[in-house]
Amino acid sequence: MRRKMIGLTLLLLVGYVLAGLVMEMPPVGSPDAPAYTRTIPRYLSRSVEDTGAMNIVASIILDYRAYDTLGEATVLFTAALAILAVTGGDEE
Repeated sequence: MRRKMIGLTLLLLVGYVLAGLVMEMPPVGSPDAPAYTRTIPRYLSRSVEDTGAMNIVASIILDYRAYDTLGEATVLFTAALAILAVTGGDEE
């Protein structure tokens, strides 16, 4: 019974902290959000200097967000392999 109470207390504490953090976030689409005030202006003004790429979209995808892009590619590749494994590949 004591372990359940500790678990419940810990769960409520984590929920309270997460709810407080969510309440501090700016509203969706707010022009005061850090993405609009810090990130986008930095990408637009410094992408050529930081990455050497003339294409801003390519520099963001391949340099600034490379690990994210690699993770997405890994998920897609894993999903394709799973589909091939389930369907049997090219066996007829």
